[in-house]
Amino acid sequence: MSETNNSNEVVVSIKNLQKAFGDNVVLRDIDLDVHKGEVVVVLGPSGSGKSTMLRCINRLEHPTSGSIVVEGVDVCAKGVDLNKVRTHLGMVFQQFNLFPHLSVKKNVMLAQQKVLKRSKEEAEKIAVEELTKVGLAERIDFMPSQLSGGQQQRVAIARALSMNPHVMLFDEATSALDPELVRDVLGVMRDLAHDGMTMIVVTHEMGFARDVADRVVFMDGGVIVEEGTPSEVFDHPKSERTKAFLGNIS
Repeated sequence: MSETNNSNEVVVSIKNLQKAFGDNVVLRDIDLDVHKGEVVVVLGPSGSGKSTMLRCINRLEHPTSGSIVVEGVDVCAKGVDLNKVRTHLGMVFQQFNLFPHLSVKKNVMLAQQKVLKRSKEEAEKIAVEELTKVGLAERIDFMPSQLSGGQQQRVAIARALSMNPHVMLFDEATSALDPELVRDVLGVMRDLAHDGMTMIVVTHEMGFARDVADRVVFMDGGVIVEEGTPSEVFDHPKSERTKAFLGNIS
C-alpha cells in the first residue's frame, strides 16, 4: 500500500460514465474518484468493462455520456487538448507496443522528443534514469527482440514514466507474460506505488491487489459492484457476485 497516500486531492473524477458500442452497453453509470497518491486496483471477469473504463480516461475510447475530469480538465469536453491531457496520463498496455527497429533507449527517448520537445541530450539522460529504475541499465542499447517479455514490459513502463505522468494507468500489464516474468513487472509497479504514484491498475493479480492497493474496485456487467479496502473486499465481500468471483479464482 502506498505510504504517501494522505491526500484528499481528487486527480481523476468519473461521474455517470456510460459507454456503448452500438447496442452493446459496456459501462453503466460508473462513478469513481481517485485521489492523489492512491493505488486503485480494478478487478472483475473478462468483459466487465474494466479496460474500457481505463481507455475512456485517456480518451482512447470516447464515452457515450458522463464526465471524466483529470486534474480539473474534463477530457470529454469539446475542444479539450487531448495531447496535453495525455502527457499527464501514462498508460501501460497488455502488449508492449515497442518499436522493433529502435533500441530500448531510443524507444524511451522518442515520445519525449516528439511530444515534450525535449532535446536529444535531455531525453537520453531521462531514458537512462528510468531504464535504470526498472532494472534495465545493462540493456539500454539492446533491441526489443533481444529482451524477454517481462523486460519489454519494463521498457514500456520506463517509456511511460519518462513523460513525467501524474497518473499511471495499467491495463492487464502482466497478462501476456509467462508466470516467472510477472514478478519483475509487479516489482516495478510496487516500487511506483511505494513512491506515491497515483495508479489505476486493471489486473488479475490478486496478491498484488491485496498487498499494494489502497482501494479495490470490483466490476461486473459494466457496473461497479463493490469497492473498499483490500481487506473489506477480499475478506468480507458484501456482494454475492464478488464472493462468487473471488471463490472461482482463489
